[in-house]
Amino acid sequence: MTKDPKFYHAQDIAQIMDVSESSAYRIIKKLNQELEEQGKIVIPGKISKRYFEEKVYL
Repeated sequence: MTKDPKFYHAQDIAQIMDVSESSAYRIIKKLNQELEEQGKIVIPGKISKRYFEEKVYL
């Protein structure tokens, strides 16, 4: 996993969810769209660890 303390990258999501990296990018894009609809500023290709863990049941 990367060392960014607040964000997951596609490689992290792929590893956590056991999916391909391209699937991980689609998941990040969907979650970032939800955040944008809430008026949040997002970083393409990254997702907040807190938001990801709230939205995804592991």
